[in-house]
Amino acid sequence: MRHRIALGLTAVLAATLLGPAGTANAHDRKLETTIALPNGFQPEGIAIGTLPYAYFGSRATGAIYRASLTTGRGEIINPGFGAGSLGLKLDRQGRLFVSGAASGDGRVVDARTGATLKIWNFTDGTSFVNDVILTRDAAWFTDSQNPVLYKVPFGRHGKLGDTFETVPLTGDFVFTPGAFNTNGIDRTPDGRNLLIVQSNTGFLFVVDPDTGATTQVDLGGALMTNGDGIWVEGRRLYVVQNRLNQIAVVDLNRSGTRGSVVRTITSPAFDVPTTIAAYGKRLYLPNARFTTPPTPDTTYTAVAVRR
Repeated sequence: MRHRIALGLTAVLAATLLGPAGTANAHDRKLETTIALPNGFQPEGIAIGTLPYAYFGSRATGAIYRASLTTGRGEIINPGFGAGSLGLKLDRQGRLFVSGAASGDGRVVDARTGATLKIWNFTDGTSFVNDVILTRDAAWFTDSQNPVLYKVPFGRHGKLGDTFETVPLTGDFVFTPGAFNTNGIDRTPDGRNLLIVQSNTGFLFVVDPDTGATTQVDLGGALMTNGDGIWVEGRRLYVVQNRLNQIAVVDLNRSGTRGSVVRTITSPAFDVPTTIAAYGKRLYLPNARFTTPPTPDTTYTAVAVRR
């Protein structure tokens, strides 16, 4: 039997930095549309809470930077472990789930204090733990270097356990050794399954969370080339196509098995954006600047565009 997937691990807590965002906000025009990140930061992941704070992960050091969308000011809340922090997701308990890149780890950071709450070592082999999505009963991590997903089951009231499962991807998904495979992950519109993008092929797949069986999404021949972070809201899917400097906007059926590209979003402010989060009527993306050689003085930003 398939699990029905839904956000929300427990009741909302009354704190200033909690919860996934996405609802309309009357004060959008008062928010910053460009957020300056620390020089040399090399951003990759982003998550936004219900109040206007954004969290960014550094692929260079794994540091976590928290910034106000109202003022643009921010600070490092966790220095990292020397391994990258890539895809991020924030739950309603104020816990930030972090994909640990080549470390083979998944981590959890307290979004208020920056304290590291948990680390899972998924593998000691070659890996690139790239993105994460939260469901009612688990956190799911992708690995761009292995044809698997990592599932971390939650205990009662969302308790973080010590165990995890490695779920092989089967079915339509074809792994290419040495390439950059599975990347962004979210839920299908009906909440029953998972949705992943494969960067090297541009294919989207629906994944059965019980079995790991995959079904390629019928996009009428359209490809999500350089697909990176993805964001599902209702039946609308946003796919960041990093080196193309654009977001593909896809309308899906309820099961996520079929869709069509309805438009693309571009901006002169894009400089290889990677991941995506929503706040109010805007989408926020960190500019990874993959085509710019990184130095300690290289500047980085996150930018907002209208949906």
